[in-house]
Amino acid sequence: MFYVFAAAIGIVIAVADMFILGAEKKRLPLLIIRDGLGCNAATLMLSDALLRFIDDGKPLFPIDEHVGAFPYLYAVLLIMCGAVWIFLTGVLDRKFTFIRETGDKKRHIAIRVVSVVLATLGAALFTATVWGIDTFGNITPDQMIINVISPSEGASSEVTSTIFYGPVYQTALVLLFFSLFVFSGRTLVYHAKNKEIKLFPLKVRRIVSLIMSILIFTGGLAYGVKEFRLVNLFKMYLVQSSFIEDNFADPREVKMQFPDKKRNLVFIYLESMENSYTSKEQGGYMDEDLLAPLTELSKEGYNFSHLDKGFGGPVTMTGGNWSVASMVNMNTGLPMKVPTGGNSYGTEDGFLPGAVTMGDILAAEGYEQSLMFGATATFGGLRYFYGMHGGYNILDYDAAKEKGWIPENYNVWWGFEDDKLFEFAKNEITRLYETGKPFNFVMETADTHFPDGYVGVNTPTPRESQYANVIAYSASEVTKFVRWIQAQPFYDNTTIVLIGDHLSMDKKFFADFSSDYLRTTFNLILNPAPELKNTPDERTHNRWWANIDMFPTIMASLGVKIDGDKLGLGTNLFSDKDTLFEANGGREGCDTVNKEFGNGSKFYNENILEGEYKPFDTKNITEYHAGASEPATE
Repeated sequence: MFYVFAAAIGIVIAVADMFILGAEKKRLPLLIIRDGLGCNAATLMLSDALLRFIDDGKPLFPIDEHVGAFPYLYAVLLIMCGAVWIFLTGVLDRKFTFIRETGDKKRHIAIRVVSVVLATLGAALFTATVWGIDTFGNITPDQMIINVISPSEGASSEVTSTIFYGPVYQTALVLLFFSLFVFSGRTLVYHAKNKEIKLFPLKVRRIVSLIMSILIFTGGLAYGVKEFRLVNLFKMYLVQSSFIEDNFADPREVKMQFPDKKRNLVFIYLESMENSYTSKEQGGYMDEDLLAPLTELSKEGYNFSHLDKGFGGPVTMTGGNWSVASMVNMNTGLPMKVPTGGNSYGTEDGFLPGAVTMGDILAAEGYEQSLMFGATATFGGLRYFYGMHGGYNILDYDAAKEKGWIPENYNVWWGFEDDKLFEFAKNEITRLYETGKPFNFVMETADTHFPDGYVGVNTPTPRESQYANVIAYSASEVTKFVRWIQAQPFYDNTTIVLIGDHLSMDKKFFADFSSDYLRTTFNLILNPAPELKNTPDERTHNRWWANIDMFPTIMASLGVKIDGDKLGLGTNLFSDKDTLFEANGGREGCDTVNKEFGNGSKFYNENILEGEYKPFDTKNITEYHAGASEPATE
């Protein structure tokens, strides 16, 4: 059927060729063979090249495998090839010629410039939106704005290179061809039998170009607003809510008790690590459990799940669905909101100066703190966040080069791969232990970042999916690293927290997922304070929670007793207190709370974004003997 369809269009092209170029009717059979076969051959080759480029290398043949809109797209491409074929043939036969029109070239120059500017902006909006969706998936407006204004130094070339070959290159092509159409002083002339017809003379071209540019601009703008839900940005500025202020437990005012022997913390952010990677029997979406080593390890600790049984986790929250935001959530108990006024997240004194973080509290309690990952800490402003809040010893890609851990010119993926990260981490944790102080070691993996993850020299590749291979290898290596920690002399007094930083943005891997499946990130707390080791199952299952709840939960896992079990907007999941999601209706409460987080907050702007940084005051912190069972200070 497809070939009949293609042949029919080929005949139409041949007939058009005969009428437009004035061929004799007796030549129609020859034109059908020449034009029909020639244009179809060119279109088939072009279609094959495009499919291999945009559809993961999928070849054109067999054609029957291509369903949906493919026949219609092929028809459009075939007609375009036919039009180009007829035009070029007409130029060779001098049926089409170009003449230079005389006149005042300076007239209406403003209209031409405006047309080009509008068309370019419209093309940029459209191509950038397509690129953003293809690259980051269901990106939110707050994530887009914050990432645009935050430092991007150190981003993986796998991601940044697509910007050039995507929106930059595509917009440049639109600018080039539209400028030629608008500013060219030549007019195309069609030589009919009895007269010459000007096609798109200068006056008509000015009007058409202005109309086209307005349509391109408004279309690109409307598409971007719709896909990125930019209407929600207006709420951040125009719709004010007291929700954050009403539910905020200020860590400066909450009474806390630390055990007299303070516990160490190893906090591992797992890049894009989801529960969906587990088997369907365990609450995931895979036929195979890609996280098998981690799910086995989970039998020794606590996974907070939204399910009755199986692996579940936090529901995605507004202001928390990318790496930097999730770190802010889990360290402050707050969403990451779009800055107002002159504030930003990329300066030493501008990264949530009014917030109190886990690092601030632990630093005030004498903890030695280090942060390690294979990218540069400048990316997203993390150097400023962890430097301001807790004075972390930052061991990133730049530090690795300075210390001679890697060669000066070494660069893979986001900086250096996770195989090296785990070895460097072992050395740093050993150093922290030898200081004799309680320590907090924070790290983030990166090999499972989109697109497709990083395949290192040690990564097994038994599966067809590269991303699946990377995920499985990462789960194995993380587990080996945890087993190393468990074998160290300090482990008895050390809590390990493993958590996916956010849902994966690798669109291709999740293309066939049902929209009814709720994707959540993996989480596991190992070896919490002894008094938590009999936590009842009802506190770890059927829980509706978010990243913000990790702040008080991790503090509690260190044996810290928190008056009211709340810090920031988060709730201690080991307690019997409801989270914000649960207090507002459970599953439905997730949407309610996220909507409130998307609204403007004068309290957040004035006290968190614009607040003055002050070292954490331990006035409300006391100590207790770890073997006792007194309640938290009232």
